[in-house]
Amino acid sequence: MNTKELDAEYVLPTYARTDIEFVKGKNATLWDKEGRKYIDFTSGIAVVSVGHGNERLSNALCEQAKKIIHISNLYYIEPQARAAQKLVETSGYDMKCFFGNSGAEANEGAIKIARKYGEVDGEIKRYKIITLKHSFHGRTITTVKATGQEKMHNYFGPFPDGFVYAENIDAIESLVDDHTVGVMIELVQGEGGVEPLEKTKVQQLAKRLKERDVLLIVDEVQTGVYRTGEFLASNLYEIEPDIITLAKGVGGGVPVGVVMTSKKDVFTAGDHGSTFGGNYLSSTAVCEVMDILNEAKEKGELERTIKYFDAALETFYEENSHIFTKKVGIGMMAGLRCRDAETLSQVINESRAAGVMVLKAGRNTLRLLPPLTISKKEIDEGFEALRSAVAGL
Repeated sequence: MNTKELDAEYVLPTYARTDIEFVKGKNATLWDKEGRKYIDFTSGIAVVSVGHGNERLSNALCEQAKKIIHISNLYYIEPQARAAQKLVETSGYDMKCFFGNSGAEANEGAIKIARKYGEVDGEIKRYKIITLKHSFHGRTITTVKATGQEKMHNYFGPFPDGFVYAENIDAIESLVDDHTVGVMIELVQGEGGVEPLEKTKVQQLAKRLKERDVLLIVDEVQTGVYRTGEFLASNLYEIEPDIITLAKGVGGGVPVGVVMTSKKDVFTAGDHGSTFGGNYLSSTAVCEVMDILNEAKEKGELERTIKYFDAALETFYEENSHIFTKKVGIGMMAGLRCRDAETLSQVINESRAAGVMVLKAGRNTLRLLPPLTISKKEIDEGFEALRSAVAGL
């Protein structure tokens, strides 16, 4: 049987798969098994931050795999400690890290820290967490409930109590009560339509939450690791969250989730754990990804790439204002609002046929999340393919 037949026979049908099988990648370029080339404006949904087939990352992983891949968190793990140091020092915040395997796990950890913080003398005094409508925080039972999209809540209840949804950032403070322990937000909503929150409103909210001793949890699973141009969107918004979650791009394709928090003493031994989290292989990936991207930031390469990509996107948007109604996003987390859902579906299908990979997001948004190392040549080729894709619409 071929891959498609094996998948149909043995893999649960939780994904509406596109009928393409990729076999090789180099930076922002992919090739399928027929040898056809595609420009990747998705980076595996913001995961392949340093590009496909990155030699530095693959060499670091190979060298580590020859020694130890996994030993468990019952022992000290040198690359895990170094990865935590790199994350904390680059963030500029006084925090400590916990390593898991995914964004949902990171958000679960954040929720557990907040819930324990809300306890007094072993009694749960504060437990409610406010999130935003259109948010997305994961697919576990708890993070599905934390997600402010009703369509995500079908079938899987009963859910854990204690999640409250604000219509928008202006409504959050009015929902805080004596049982509220935290507010969890994405500074740029990803699945919700690449929608940035207003900076001044976020800063005002952060100030008022601190005054009321309500924890600010920022979900940076998609916005983190230089996706917005700064290491964290929190840095860009000039706020100091109590808890930050990372995943996706932090491992460059190796599964990693991270909780960072200034509440260093809330968790004690036995409160939380992960068999695989932060093992030798995954934390080695974090160290190398951080080194690669920190160097790109320091040399100005990242800023130049973002400016070039944004200018190309702006030109494409202006050329096709009959199809797209608004340009949204920050940095390399970009989107174009489409006139309607049917047109968006056509754009995505035609783009694939033209040789460029793109994504959809809520609110009829075409989502673009290229590798942070994408070259000017790949950007040019990608937008030429997009022009070809929308030419007949």
